[in-house]
Amino acid sequence: MVSSVSQPTASPPRPTRILVADDQPDVLEALRLLLKRDGYTVVSAQSPSGVKATLDAEDVELVLMDLNYARDTTSGREGLDLLGALRARDALLPVVVMTAWGSVEGAVEAMRLGARDYVQKPWDNTRLLATLRTQLELSRALQRSRRLEEENQHLRREQGGRSPLVGESRAMQPVRRLIERVAPSSAPVLVTGEHGTGKEVVARLLHAASPRADRPFVAVNSGGLSEGVFESELFGHVKGAFTDAKADRIGCFELADGGTLFLDEIGNMPLAQQAKLLRVLQTGELHPVGSSRTRRVDVRVVSATNVDLGRAVVEGRFREDLLYRLNTVEVQLPPLRERREDIPLLAAHFLAAQGQRYGRPNIHLAPGALEALIAYPWPGNVRELEHAVERALLMAVGDRVEAEDLLLKRMGPASGGTTRLEEMTLEEVERYLIERALGRHDGNVSEAAKALGLSRSALYRRLQYYGIKGAR
Repeated sequence: MVSSVSQPTASPPRPTRILVADDQPDVLEALRLLLKRDGYTVVSAQSPSGVKATLDAEDVELVLMDLNYARDTTSGREGLDLLGALRARDALLPVVVMTAWGSVEGAVEAMRLGARDYVQKPWDNTRLLATLRTQLELSRALQRSRRLEEENQHLRREQGGRSPLVGESRAMQPVRRLIERVAPSSAPVLVTGEHGTGKEVVARLLHAASPRADRPFVAVNSGGLSEGVFESELFGHVKGAFTDAKADRIGCFELADGGTLFLDEIGNMPLAQQAKLLRVLQTGELHPVGSSRTRRVDVRVVSATNVDLGRAVVEGRFREDLLYRLNTVEVQLPPLRERREDIPLLAAHFLAAQGQRYGRPNIHLAPGALEALIAYPWPGNVRELEHAVERALLMAVGDRVEAEDLLLKRMGPASGGTTRLEEMTLEEVERYLIERALGRHDGNVSEAAKALGLSRSALYRRLQYYGIKGAR
């Protein structure tokens, strides 16, 4: 659903700033001109003390420094000492060293002290620029990985060691037991169930309870990636691999190295993409787009779908060998209508969370509201319940959510009810028509999009907006 509200124009990204350290002014000027042509902003320093002062005053993403500061000293280690100081100051700041020495002795010592790479003087422009681009991309990937891990740690702190899988019903007990047995392994897991049942919650729980919990958890909607971006998103690419490849990119597999990769909507993945994924799962090796270099990854794959993959295999829409790779263990989540005794627990959980978010910690459900929640069919499962509770909190007057605050009667068409179109909002009509089109075409997105007069990508955006996942 495209909003008609105008958005502020985003400011252009700030150019990458590189600190170049060398005691020869002509070298500094040559490097400044070279890096400027490649889109970088250069700040410079001519001494170790100048480097430290510049870092105190400037925000830079990489340091390119000459090791040969020793000409005016007797120690012969001034450049190496500066490198050690930089690593102690910020271990994540990439440092590339330059050396005019004929041997690699100094470069080896620099790498031991934490330099990311080295180039020899006189440098080759192409190699120097490629080295800098690679180290900048690796540094950014490391920072993204750290942010992902901080999010994982925050999630674990919020959970306080408890399972985020809310529910104690009989239908959920075997799911809990299976997760407890499987989580400590690195076995691939396939999570199945209707849309909105909590498949990503299970994937995150499997990760948090595994030995990989301190490594990244990376989630990607694999079924929604077009042919043109699939390999780049999952496997990465190198600069110049295609028209818009203006820099190297680390793919999701490498971002998740050592951790868990969650492939959502795996049942909607086209056959051509399935073959590319299968090869990586079989070998643990990948090639970024445009690169001949092989990279090995150690990733646990958890995938999810609401598609009957067994039927898809029979119909030729899904590779049988890929299915075997994905479902060493299958966790099947029951729909909310089969675990109604969990609705009070789930509603209380969501209301408490949203109450904290909106500054209404004392809000609670009236008995009539709870009865309405239990009686409702919940075609959207747990996700729909969460959205209904959030909306009710916003509608409620005072500290009590009443049945009428839930607005469940307006959701009839999506659940097979009898509400008339003229009683629905524009968004409800659009969702209703999309679901009807998918139903007529057995979940085929291409056919449904054609019937609705939309492009496939436009329909995918609406499916994501409304949380509709019964599509292929």
